[in-house]
Amino acid sequence: MPPQSTGLQLRSTVKKEGVLELSLARVPVPEPQLDEVLIRVEASPVNPSDLGLMLGGADLSTAKVSGSPDDPVVTASVPPAMMKTMAGRVGQSLPVGNEGAGVVVRTGSSDQARALMGKTVAILGGAMYGQFRCVKANQCLVLPEGTTPAEGASCFVNPLTALGMVETMRLEGHSALVHTAAASNLGQMLNKLCLQDLLTSIGAPHVVNSGAATFIDDLKEALVATGATLAFDAIGGGKLASQILSSMEAAAARTATEYSRYGSTTHKQVYIYGGLDRGPTELNRNFGMSWGLGGWLLTAFLKKIGPEAAQKLRERVAREVKTTFASHYSKEVSLAEALQLDEIATYGQQSTGQKYLINPNKGLE
Repeated sequence: MPPQSTGLQLRSTVKKEGVLELSLARVPVPEPQLDEVLIRVEASPVNPSDLGLMLGGADLSTAKVSGSPDDPVVTASVPPAMMKTMAGRVGQSLPVGNEGAGVVVRTGSSDQARALMGKTVAILGGAMYGQFRCVKANQCLVLPEGTTPAEGASCFVNPLTALGMVETMRLEGHSALVHTAAASNLGQMLNKLCLQDLLTSIGAPHVVNSGAATFIDDLKEALVATGATLAFDAIGGGKLASQILSSMEAAAARTATEYSRYGSTTHKQVYIYGGLDRGPTELNRNFGMSWGLGGWLLTAFLKKIGPEAAQKLRERVAREVKTTFASHYSKEVSLAEALQLDEIATYGQQSTGQKYLINPNKGLE
């Protein structure tokens, strides 16, 4: 049972004056209804999708902090161009945090809810950067005995995305795939799922560095070797998607039996699923006429495959949470520590090897 009637929750507000405000709100601890459970949140990762909501397009170089160390308030300017995209949320104090894990401390009266009392569970429900979260019992993924909240905190976004990419490859009839930002936490999970691994440090045969002078040639050789005609791009902006499509076309041309001025008949597909580069996606149309560029979203994929198939994926994640889908964090911080400017500057860069874990109850026991 939580000892207090209120709990802290991290909130993000974009004000009409063009200012982002991050603060800690004290909100009532809800009483779970019939089929609900109350979870004491002990671990929630900082994912790029969380940062999009949390930071609201603000210019972090203008960030300032006020208040006390235990109750900080961060403000930063939001450029006019970004304010246009923020119109739908102006003036709203929004809770942050897509996923996380913790211990069930109170339940409703249904058998399904009561069976979860004291269990360590993972959930994907939003508002996870808070001390307590009340959700439906059927939203909980019960973690294997001996699994800590930190080990189960990233059970949804990255693992299900990795599984979804592999399933998309199979459903669309591709034999291999390309993944950008491959050294990320998600990339390492995807690496373990694919026949064509991605990282040299754990045995990948095809590693391509987009910063190398030989990048395009290296990419073409990897595509020839694997036959990959599908790519998932975390970058979004710039020329990378176009370069991948062009290299796929060049790889296909090597095995063509006759020339066609319309290019190869092999369909090439790039799905953009992230926005590490917020600039426009630039295409140089030199990859024939059989190609596609679109968006890929985990929630849409799970809806497409249906609840039964989606549940099987979740169950696999739970079974392999300490192996295939293990996550590694560079730092664990409290809610107040997450609003320190130096910490925001670090995790706000979304750099490889700098994945943060927020423990909303750290130091508040």
